Amino acid sequence: MVTSTYSNIGLLLLRLGFGGMMLTHGIPKLLKLLSGDFSFGNPIGIGAAPTLVLAVIGEVVFPILVIVGFKTRLSAIPIIITMAVAAFIVHATDPIGTKEMALLYMFAFIAIALLGPGKFAIDRK
Repeated sequence: MVTSTYSNIGLLLLRLGFGGMMLTHGIPKLLKLLSGDFSFGNPIGIGAAPTLVLAVIGEVVFPILVIVGFKTRLSAIPIIITMAVAAFIVHATDPIGTKEMALLYMFAFIAIALLGPGKFAIDRK
């Protein structure tokens, strides 16, 4: 069915686009972590280093899983949580324009979690 093909292409583009763009935020954090620089914010009170590790997991590891479509719905959850912390805790008192990017990512990954990976994913093989 044509609609199904377009829907699957749309889901693939959603996963590739938002997953790939999330990596542009996560890879610098990964490089920071690998260089031994553990300075980072501590918005939830667990320490800077654990927060940096969680941010790397939420912005590198799970986006890669979403991109390839492996355990996509579950993999989107940590990303959603990471973006919710960014929007509602880190940028809680900032204007909407500052927290807008975190909210856009959060809503995109909510859509991915609800819709699933589509046909073009490891989950479907």
